[in-house]
Amino acid sequence: MSTPNNYAPPQSVVADVSSSDVAFEKATRLSRLLAFIIDGLIFGIPFAPLYIAMFSAGMHARMNPQAFAGAWLAAVAGAGISLYVGGVIYIALIAVTIMLVHRNAQTIGKKLMGIKVARKNGSRASLARIFWLRNVVNSLVGMVLLVVPFIGGLYSLIDPLVIFGEQRRCVHDYIADTIVIRA
Repeated sequence: MSTPNNYAPPQSVVADVSSSDVAFEKATRLSRLLAFIIDGLIFGIPFAPLYIAMFSAGMHARMNPQAFAGAWLAAVAGAGISLYVGGVIYIALIAVTIMLVHRNAQTIGKKLMGIKVARKNGSRASLARIFWLRNVVNSLVGMVLLVVPFIGGLYSLIDPLVIFGEQRRCVHDYIADTIVIRA
């Protein structure tokens, strides 16, 4: 018969946490893609008149490549007041986006799709983490890699394609230690 050892460390059975026990649900790949497209459209609309004028100038200059610079400058001048109005709207959109990211960790597109950025454990992601790590550091990595032929352009493709892994996280999510969840 053995006697219990009073000096032995305590022992207990610890079960792994299953994914069904987690209090949040990851966003779908489609909802993330749609949020990205919505954000791109929203931020592109203020400059639509400029894009149209530049496309038109490019089509006219196609007939005469030497006239492209003049046609481009004429397009910018032709956009006129819409260029300034677009700039003001763009700045307003940036302010709204910063406010939404600060309050809810959501861009306009993410808010419309019902998803948000969170830390890997599901806790709130700060504006600084989202701005600096997900955006600035990721952009810097991409720009530094552009110096390396072929690899720089490849990084721009790899970043979003990593989402097809089991974790459903892009490279910028790994850099910032974040995930995108349903709001």
